[in-house]
Amino acid sequence: MSKDSLRLPVVSAGAEHLVMGYLMRRNILTFKAPENHEGYDLICIHPEPKHKVTGIEVPQVLVQVKSRYATDCDRGFPVKEASFDSFHFLIVAFLNIGRFYGKNDGLSGNQDAEFFTLPNEFVRKHHDKTSTWQKVKLKKLAEEIKPFRNELGFDLIANKLGIPRPSRVLVIESDNDEIE
Repeated sequence: MSKDSLRLPVVSAGAEHLVMGYLMRRNILTFKAPENHEGYDLICIHPEPKHKVTGIEVPQVLVQVKSRYATDCDRGFPVKEASFDSFHFLIVAFLNIGRFYGKNDGLSGNQDAEFFTLPNEFVRKHHDKTSTWQKVKLKKLAEEIKPFRNELGFDLIANKLGIPRPSRVLVIESDNDEIE
């Protein structure tokens, strides 16, 4: 068996679809950009076609998706400095399908996936361009990235687009009132 890195194209493609699903679950209309489109992978827009952008809202949000499949990964991901002007947010999907490093074969260590919706400014600030991989390393930033985890991160995109959390108005009746 080779010590070469394991390539899992189906798992990698699945990460983009998982992110799309979670964004759509938050009522963010999300489209996949064409394959190998430079700089971003997903296009997010308001689900209401007649919505008018106001205040700090934007008509569309461009998202780059990065994924790591190993539960025991170094919590870093490569991103080229040249792509910074191409996306608003970068969502890193830690798929956590098993432990692969050292003597681990990937058959244990499966955990729930985690998503971090990182604003462009955060990616720029924590980008390490000194290595040939040009990585952002999150391992030592556990506290700093909490506001970007899962639903909190997806809310950042929804807020940028002016999309409220899905809800309905409840009519509360008192004991003395009759319903007509």
